[in-house]
Amino acid sequence: MHDREGRIYNALWQRFSGPVRMLMNNRYVFSPFWQYHNGIDGVADWEERFRTASRSFAIAFQTGDTVRVLKFVFDRLYVLRNQLVHGGATWNSGINRNQVRDGAAILAFLMPVFVELMMDNPQEDWGLPFYPVVK
Repeated sequence: MHDREGRIYNALWQRFSGPVRMLMNNRYVFSPFWQYHNGIDGVADWEERFRTASRSFAIAFQTGDTVRVLKFVFDRLYVLRNQLVHGGATWNSGINRNQVRDGAAILAFLMPVFVELMMDNPQEDWGLPFYPVVK
């Protein structure tokens, strides 16, 4: 809402459209895929969920719904983060290197933009910090 210059929109559709699409097409960064493979009940239909999510993402991407696109991207990046911290895509591994590289580039661009937007709009209620300074 505060990105009146369209920096986020332009980055997603021009600079990162390929990496974002590749991230969305990768089942290995889709949470229900891993839930199913870890024996969690209720996700045997992960493949249909993946197809549904892919269609929803495509609609959001085509209609320029930046908020929904970011939700999809951050959901997939969170799974990738979990793989790095808790799983098989760890240091010196060859697994998911393209996604790690692309995810890092996306975040390296977006995070400063988000901070700038927050700093430029101090009147907004951005919520309390979850990790405040504690002495």
